[in-house]
Amino acid sequence: IEIINNLLLSCVFGVIISTLYKSTHKGLSYSQSFMLTIVFVTVIVCMTMMVIGNSLARAFALVGALSIIRFRTVVKDTKDTSYVFFGLAAGMAAGTSNYFLGCFGVLIISILAIILHNINYGSIYKSEIILRFRADFGVNNGTYGKVLDKYTLQSNILHIEPTHPKSKTKSNLINFDLVMKKDANLELLSKDISEIKGISEIKLIASKSDVEY
Repeated sequence: IEIINNLLLSCVFGVIISTLYKSTHKGLSYSQSFMLTIVFVTVIVCMTMMVIGNSLARAFALVGALSIIRFRTVVKDTKDTSYVFFGLAAGMAAGTSNYFLGCFGVLIISILAIILHNINYGSIYKSEIILRFRADFGVNNGTYGKVLDKYTLQSNILHIEPTHPKSKTKSNLINFDLVMKKDANLELLSKDISEIKGISEIKLIASKSDVEY
């Protein structure tokens, strides 16, 4: 009964941790295989702890057996390492029948992760959308400024690149960092900007929570 309870609880812990990882993930390094790895690691560590039990000999035997394995997978995001340790700790708690410690620990760390994710902790600034377009010389910035004010809470110019002096058409390539209003429609924003005379090459790039590599 205890073995079954431990394994089932470790499965629950693994699914909770992997789901938490998916919901709080940022950047471009997301991997479904890492989701599965978290679940497997949690359950396998639980089983390993039950195999070892209180036997010192089994513990040393396990260390010798694991030393044969070579792990060559590079973790792209340093935060992913913390989720691996999270799974290890939860599996150890389940494998040693520390149910209260396991449940309470998973709950507290999950709440902490969600709070830090929601407040975008550690970020220098919160960017949601990068707007890029080309504006001919003479286009009043107030014309597109009114459109941006309609859809955004904040808009900051990131970069202005003029065309070459010898170019036949004179224009500026302008990049804006936008923080969108709640329920703002990006398609309508793009449509309204494109209707302004003298503006072309409109691009909207999602960069919510500062995409990191």
